Amino acid sequence: MSTKEQKIRDLLQRRHIACLATENEDSSIHLSAVWFLFEDGFLYIATNSRSRKARNVLARPKASVMVDSRNTGRESGVTISGDAQIITGESARNLRLRIHSRYLSQAAIADPRVGGVFAVSEDVIIRITPKTWAWWDMSLMDEQAFSGLLNRTPGYLLPLDQ
Repeated sequence: MSTKEQKIRDLLQRRHIACLATENEDSSIHLSAVWFLFEDGFLYIATNSRSRKARNVLARPKASVMVDSRNTGRESGVTISGDAQIITGESARNLRLRIHSRYLSQAAIADPRVGGVFAVSEDVIIRITPKTWAWWDMSLMDEQAFSGLLNRTPGYLLPLDQ
């Protein structure tokens, strides 16, 4: 595995918010902030079967996802595009729990006011089979283009708002 591939996998194993893009009926793009799971080369996203993103995937089975870290001067990220499909039933329930376990404590999952609501509201999974990957790393760009000047010089890069 190349260094680039390892950095992409490392980024996708960390807990970030992803941005999912699906195509609307009028060809415009629908963007959603989502929790995700990257496993066995697939990206999984839990949603409601009545959501626009699920309806878009059923009608036009493709999607793109962007995941990025937001550390000033060390931002990195990946954009993935590929085929998308809807998973239902027991497989969806198992994947949904694994996704929720990445973002919620066990106490939150066990609490019917939290875990119970997610369990009822997210009844399907969008599975994305990556076809293309685009990766970037701001610290590498800084080294290559500016010899590290951006990260070494206090005040050059302004902090991102939290």
